[in-house]
Amino acid sequence: MIFAANFKSNHSRASFKEYAGLLGDFWSEFDRKDDEIIIFPPFSAFCGCSLKGKKISLGAQNFYPADNGAFTGEICADMLSEFDINSVLVGHSERRALGEDDEFVRAKFEFAKAKLWRVVLCVGEDDIVHMNGSTCEFLESQLEGIDLAYEKLIIAYEPIWAIGTGKSAKPEIIAEILEFLSLKTKAPLLYGGSVNASNIARITQIPHCAGVLVGSASWQVQSFIELIKASKA
Repeated sequence: MIFAANFKSNHSRASFKEYAGLLGDFWSEFDRKDDEIIIFPPFSAFCGCSLKGKKISLGAQNFYPADNGAFTGEICADMLSEFDINSVLVGHSERRALGEDDEFVRAKFEFAKAKLWRVVLCVGEDDIVHMNGSTCEFLESQLEGIDLAYEKLIIAYEPIWAIGTGKSAKPEIIAEILEFLSLKTKAPLLYGGSVNASNIARITQIPHCAGVLVGSASWQVQSFIELIKASKA
């Protein structure tokens, strides 16, 4: 199982240092050989701790597809390399809502691929597409131009209508979409969208589900630990 945590704009350098220490201690004792944790903290927290040797890796929530340059306010590859960051989120719905269209998402993916970074590519539909029953067609358009055979690709299905609502998609819906995606790629498939300790065991038992991308349930370390524990309850 892959337990990916998206902190969004939460945690300072100091608070993440404390979080990482507690999570590292837990994982060292609880460690399951085939499981992995990926944490996507804010950029400012990268220098807050060291997680080397604990089977917990850090990733970037966002980046601009360039090594460096005149890109005011952006984080580029040279900056990420300083912290040994080689995992990135691409295509998250909150980035898309700020104007990152499919073309820009593809450009970011291609840049990350050229760097041999691990890419967690987020795809997902809004409530209108969902109610119209055209989710698969919509996801296919989001995947157009993406190298689905890239060996460091992970795909996270995050229905926008479930993110932050407290209501996860029903298992049968998740199963249908992960089945559809599994026919297109051998990449590990994650589910994201109101994942918590109460529903994670059901979610991780769904065929083709290789893990979860967690938002608010990961922001407090004890909540994230309880979620991990509950995944195989």
